[in-house]
Amino acid sequence: MGRRNALKTLGGGLVISILMSGRGTLAESSGVERDLDSYDWYAELSRLPGIQMSGSEKIAMLMYPGFTALDLIGPYHFLATMMGAEIYLVTNQPSLAPVKSDFGIAIQPTVTIADCPRDINILFAPGGTAGTVAAANDERTLDFMHDRALRAEFVTSVCTGSLILGAIGALRGKKATSHWSVRHLLGQFGAIPTHARVVQDGNVITGAGVSAGLDFGAGLVGRLRGEAYAQSSMLTAEYNPEPPFRGGAYEATPPLVARPIKAMFEEFVSEAKQIEVRR
Repeated sequence: MGRRNALKTLGGGLVISILMSGRGTLAESSGVERDLDSYDWYAELSRLPGIQMSGSEKIAMLMYPGFTALDLIGPYHFLATMMGAEIYLVTNQPSLAPVKSDFGIAIQPTVTIADCPRDINILFAPGGTAGTVAAANDERTLDFMHDRALRAEFVTSVCTGSLILGAIGALRGKKATSHWSVRHLLGQFGAIPTHARVVQDGNVITGAGVSAGLDFGAGLVGRLRGEAYAQSSMLTAEYNPEPPFRGGAYEATPPLVARPIKAMFEEFVSEAKQIEVRR
């Protein structure tokens, strides 16, 4: 892979566009007269201990109507920085029509369940609410997830996507997490509910609710390509969160806010309780 293409992958296109469009201005304003191309950033990164600059991972990320967009896009952003990796956005629908998320954002899949490669390295399920319950009860979706889970190097989820992993029997005897509203339900799948942003038990990796997908994605990049690679991906994304308000976790949120939000999820929790281990 060429250096410029590598930079485009690692930085999501941001850094390369800056260098290409503003090279002269940048050099003049900083007082640096040398050609920016004379600095081989790729070679320097490659020398860092434990870093793997390229690979051939195959990653299957499930999509279904009503999934939560950030559950998918957060991990996708970091996984897509892995040079040489191939990501399949797998729809459980019969065609390659865009799949609409719970808040209406439609994302274009790249393959259907029928066309997704059987041998993959990473299997991933995003969460949602009613859409997730539907997916966790859909035989075709469960057949696909179960089949790929048997041969994947890592079986993973973010948010309530762990309910789908539970339905295929992938959480039996495993520590796992989920969105706070349904984390306690993981026991019905034989899992050990664990309160953490990201939990790994063997080859099963689960992330907590929605925004935890960013932690999950960065962490998985680190496992596959090394800490320095993950740090470079985090830097290009400027991932250094500083929430503007106290909260985010249920126990950290003022009770006057937390109680009505918990009540808002009651119908979904009731539906999630009906999901069974089907494989």
